[in-house]
Amino acid sequence: MELKTITTFIAMTIPFLLLTVWMLVDISIKHFKSPGEKAAWWLITLLPFIGWFIYLIFGFRRGKKPGKE
Repeated sequence: MELKTITTFIAMTIPFLLLTVWMLVDISIKHFKSPGEKAAWWLITLLPFIGWFIYLIFGFRRGKKPGKE
């Protein structure tokens, strides 16, 4: 592979990686109704390229942060 191709690929995937990590940290901090729901959101978020987006739309406001209950 060419260096330019590799660089472009890395540059395009880094935002998805960062968003995925951000959503996983958010899930880890929040309290959900059940441990199963938390695990389900973890698995959904780990879907390549779209998991973070699904969590952002449907799950971001479901959990409660500690101290805000």
